[in-house]
This record gives sequence, C-alpha cells and structure tokens, in this order.
Amino acid sequence: MTRRHVDIGGVIRRAFPEKLPSRVGIAVSGGGDSVALLHVLAGLTRDAGTELHAATVDHGLRPEAAGEAAFVAKLSRDLGVAHDILRWQGWDGAGNLQAEARAARYRLLTDWARGKGIAVLALGHTADDQAETVLMRLARAGGVNGLSGIPARRMQDGITLLRPCLGLMRAELRDYLRAQGVAWIEDPSNEDARFERVRARATLAALHPLGIEAATLAEVARNMSEAREALDWYTFLAARDMVQIDGGDVLIDRRQFRTLPGEIARRLLGHALLWIGGGVFSPRGPAMRDALEAARTARVTTLNGCVLLHHAGLIWITREVSAVIGLAAPASGAWDDRWQALGDVAGDLEIRALGEEGLRQYRTWRDTGRPRRALLGAPALWRGADVVSAPLAGLTGPGDLELVEGAESFFASILSH
Repeated sequence: MTRRHVDIGGVIRRAFPEKLPSRVGIAVSGGGDSVALLHVLAGLTRDAGTELHAATVDHGLRPEAAGEAAFVAKLSRDLGVAHDILRWQGWDGAGNLQAEARAARYRLLTDWARGKGIAVLALGHTADDQAETVLMRLARAGGVNGLSGIPARRMQDGITLLRPCLGLMRAELRDYLRAQGVAWIEDPSNEDARFERVRARATLAALHPLGIEAATLAEVARNMSEAREALDWYTFLAARDMVQIDGGDVLIDRRQFRTLPGEIARRLLGHALLWIGGGVFSPRGPAMRDALEAARTARVTTLNGCVLLHHAGLIWITREVSAVIGLAAPASGAWDDRWQALGDVAGDLEIRALGEEGLRQYRTWRDTGRPRRALLGAPALWRGADVVSAPLAGLTGPGDLELVEGAESFFASILSH
C-alpha cells in the first residue's frame, strides 16, 4: 500500500490551541510513537517559548525498563527538555496486571503534572492504537461510547490528556523518525500474544483482505465519537430539564425519566452514579440494566457505591453509607474526594459519614425532608465521638461543608467527561 504524504508537525500542532500553554507535559515510553511526539513538540514548544516537560513511567516489571527510561532521559536532555522518571512500586500481585499498570501509569503522570503546574499532558496514541481499541471493544459488544475509541482529549484528575497523534499511523511516525535520524526502542511485549492488544493487532492484519484496516476502524471511531457528542448533548438537555442537585445527591423526576429513550436514560443514570460514586467509566452490563429497571419501577438498588431511592416522585441517587462509613479526613482536607470544610475550622475536627451513630445524636433530621438513607452517607464534622456539624441533616455548628467542585459541575461534566 502506498503511504500518503503527511505533515507530521502540522497534524500535531493543530491538536493544540492556537496559543500554546506556558507549560506542556508529555509522557514518553521510548517507543516510536512517543519519541516522535517528543521530537516534534520539542521544536514546537521551543519556537513558542513554552516549557516542555517529559516523564517516563518505569513500572519495574521488566529488566529492560530502567535502561529504556535512561534512554528517554538522554534523548530529552539532548533536546533540551526537562525529564523525570516515575517509578511504580504499588502492585501486590492481585488483580489484572495490565489494568493495574495502566491505572498506575495515569495516576503517576497526572500527579506529576499537577506537581509541575502542567495543565496539558500529551500522549502518543496513534490511529493504529485507536483501531486496536475498537476491535477489542467490538469483542465486548461495545456501544457508541466503546466504539468511539480513545478520546482525542479528556480530563483526568484535573489534567487535560491530549492525544495529538490519533490521526497518524504508527508507520508514518517511524518514517518521520528515520528521516530525522532519531532512534527509538521496540518494546518486546508488543510481540507477546498473551496481551489482548497484541492479539488485536494480529487480527487487524488478518482482516486486511476484507478492506478492514487501521485507518478504516479509526474512521469508525471518529464517526462514533460524533454520535457520542450528540447523545451527550441530548443527555445534558434532559438533565437540565429533570434533574436537581440536593446536597451532593442527584434527584431525577421519575415521571420524566420514564419517558426518555433508553440510551439517554442509561447515560443520565450512569453519569449520576459516576459523579457521586467516582471512577473513570460509568457502570455497564447487567448491573446497569438492573439499575435502570429499578429507577423506572421505584425499586431500591445499589451500584457504584451509590443507592437509588425513591422519594416524593423523585429518583434519589445518593452515597451508599457502606462505601464511606470507614472513611475519615481532617477538616482541612477533602472527604470522599467530594466534600470540604469551609472557613477556619478547629484542628481536632475531622470529616466522616454521619451514619447511624450520628443520626442518633440528632433526631430532628426528619425536618430536612431528606430520606433517612440519604443522610446516613452524608458528610459531618466530628470531634471524637461527637457530631458538631451536619448541615445536610440540619445541624449547624462550628464550620460548614460544601462540595469541592460545586453542584453545577454535575451538568458541566456531562459534556466534558
């Protein structure tokens, strides 16, 4: 197949805003994709007067990893780019290694970016990665969201993850590096058929005679991404029409909810569960189907650390007390990654769930009109064994509590998640 002529630098530059941020981060593994991105960005940021910072995650899982990180460090130094090596030492042997390593990689990178004052982190995923992702999600009967593949831009832990090479083929980036005389490292795990992505790559090669190529599946992902945007917009409008936020809980008018098309109802409910319970991906599969049925039929159920209640004609989605009852945070910190204390509070106070013990200390909670179960997982300020403030239960005291991101973040995140 004849390869197209591509302006690699132009494609990467167009992924960024017209005015580059003052500081940009890049994750570099040493493979051809991220090395090519590093090489291009080094020139672009230098010309724009932008600081470029690179990071390499050493998972410590292969003996070659330390040498690969050192290779990237030298390459970065030669390009005048600051570089850090981030080491993962958190795997205890439990769970899926690939999934655990991926989660750790993103956590290390976003923590590093925040520490450096970096708001935008560039990643080297290509159209080939996109095609392989679509194939893997096809195998899991993925819907619109799944088949939209890897997003070109998304927020994680307050950092914008940007993938400027999603429109470029892996081979095109390697052609660019050869033309520039730049070396890269081939990861031997890319040939290990134990990994799903490697098997997807082999399957893609076998599908070539049918006209199913990486570029074709990448185009499918772009089409599905546009469909996803339309569905998210419809979900946002539905939320504005039938949702209210009460003390960090999501309240949905049940009559209106039952009139929604199934896909929009699923998205709205899934987003509410994600906003309250946390996580990266909305719940799915049989558990999500059961939650949808429970929401429509006024049945109580739990999912993603949340409980779906029914009160006064509303689907009341709140934090399940069992998910937070053992969680405590100093009054100066954030509790459940959602709540914080206002003002100057005493150092001996901490934020914990109200729970049964807290409700027993303040029996007039019924005056709030909130369901009892919704208050069990509500935040409260404690001094030892005593509740001193539980605003959602109507108990005011020294210090108040508020959502870290505010109620409006629920609606805004439907379109930005």
